Amino acid sequence: MPQPKERQDIRLRQERAVLVALHTPGYRFDERDPLGELRALAETAGTTPVAELLQRKDHPDPGTFLGSGKLDELKTLCEESRAGVVIFDNLLSPSQIAAIEKTVERKVIDRCELILDIFASRATTRQAKLAVELAQLEYTYPRLRAMWSHLERIVGPGGIAGVGTRGPGEQQLEIDRRLAQRRATMLRRELEDIHARKRREVSSRNAQHFAIGLVGYTNAGKSTLFNALTAGGAYADDKLFATLMTRTREWEVDRAVNVMLSDTVGFIRDLPHNLVASFKATLEEATHADALLIVLDVSDPAAELQYETVSRTLDELEHDAAELDREAGRTYIPAQRIVLLNKADKLRDPDALVLWGARVPNALPYSALHPTEQQRAALVQTIRNLVAGPTQEVQLAIPLHLGRLMQDVERQGHVLSRSYEHDSAIFTLRIGRHHLDRLVASGASLTQ
Repeated sequence: MPQPKERQDIRLRQERAVLVALHTPGYRFDERDPLGELRALAETAGTTPVAELLQRKDHPDPGTFLGSGKLDELKTLCEESRAGVVIFDNLLSPSQIAAIEKTVERKVIDRCELILDIFASRATTRQAKLAVELAQLEYTYPRLRAMWSHLERIVGPGGIAGVGTRGPGEQQLEIDRRLAQRRATMLRRELEDIHARKRREVSSRNAQHFAIGLVGYTNAGKSTLFNALTAGGAYADDKLFATLMTRTREWEVDRAVNVMLSDTVGFIRDLPHNLVASFKATLEEATHADALLIVLDVSDPAAELQYETVSRTLDELEHDAAELDREAGRTYIPAQRIVLLNKADKLRDPDALVLWGARVPNALPYSALHPTEQQRAALVQTIRNLVAGPTQEVQLAIPLHLGRLMQDVERQGHVLSRSYEHDSAIFTLRIGRHHLDRLVASGASLTQ
């Protein structure tokens, strides 16, 4: 699809940027560093932030978003800092972007467009590339009129045209809209096929294994933890959205417990809704896991806001997944959530962990890079309890020809005694409810 010349390249490589935010009542941000996250996003996109501007208002100006005085101040700031782009921490309408660009004579990017640009640069798999392209099209489509300054008719009387193109012509804008709609429809179809295939894969795997999804705010340490607990393979770096891929590996929790662990794409405040929708297949690991391990960088000053963002995003994803399952005649069972207070070793104030313990009961302090033996043991015990279920003492009869099942009994339970009767082995043992259910389903029988 042709792109408007004045906005055909929104990539922000090596540009000097002015960062701007308008804080209205109820707007959530880190009071200690109001533009800290936007600064990190801008740097991730490749810009060099050179100046910042904040305004507090009850509501945005409908025409220019900022007040007229602040808009003049922004123009001066751009000129003095020699900035080539203005990046807002807010979502702007197309007309507001156009009005601000006209005044400051610089390219203007809002938070949504900035995140889309970062995702586009990080996408490496076909699935991720399709998802980002669809999200960009859905972002761009309602903005086409404001983005195009040339609405001349491209074909008219006297022009050289084929069958079906003769006549008064058609505006370039309408052609672009039609092309955008057609491409978006194609992308949705292909992504829905991928999503359906992914749903079947996840369902099949989860039927045989206990599945845990690693979720959390971007750059909280999920991939580092994933690599530490499994055979790894996830790209881990100290940057936002280091990877958009989902990887699943076996995690041997202990000799009796093996689970499938999935590393997922990170969340962020005000993540564009169309981007979340486009990444449904990637997030399938999170919405249909047996448990979710929420990785929280507890050393980050904005940890509380990040935890709220992750919890709210998970609530929304679970609501959507429940609706889809209901329409398909399935019962949706939400995943159990465990909060891992990652980077606990970096906390300057040890009392902070006590406060988090009061805020999130059963949260586990941890360090993905340098876990203590106590931290490892607490995590293993928590996962073991989840996988095995409540422990009880039972007596099981196992047919002697089911040798592997007898090995599972020895591995998954604590055997108190054993005896043999006819063609069966009788075990008295303590075992978790979930393990017991699997053993009975595989051929064992309760004798009491």
